[in-house]
Amino acid sequence: MISKIKNIIIFAVIVVALILVYVFFIKKSPEEANLISSSVSPLGNAVLPDQQPISAENSSVAKDFLSVLLNVKSVKLDGSIFSDPAFMNLSDSSILLVPDGNEGRPNPFAPIGSENATVAPPAPAKSDATSAALSIPATSDTSSGNTVVPLN
Repeated sequence: MISKIKNIIIFAVIVVALILVYVFFIKKSPEEANLISSSVSPLGNAVLPDQQPISAENSSVAKDFLSVLLNVKSVKLDGSIFSDPAFMNLSDSSILLVPDGNEGRPNPFAPIGSENATVAPPAPAKSDATSAALSIPATSDTSSGNTVVPLN
């Protein structure tokens, strides 16, 4: 009895798999209607060879669109509003935003907290002349309290 139930389940799974294969891979999808079509227009223009005629419902939509388009074409704008005193008294109240110049971090990719650290200039290449200049001790000027470093 258990093998009979097992055979029925296997047969049902195979049938469902075959139905799914047919629906998704073999069965052709129905033709979809064209989104754009045209025919002889009410104005008497001829149809191009690659175009198909418009159905009755599309023809009524086309006539409605044409009437709306002709209504828009007949709209006339009056320019006397620009000479009205109320329009002339209008003023621009926009605010000019000027940056302070201190926006952001000097290096936005540096780790947080390193923006206060000063960057040391690169050390010059050592040679005999520069090593001699670096080894001269600084002297203190007692009259002004400044430290004086002699230059070569």
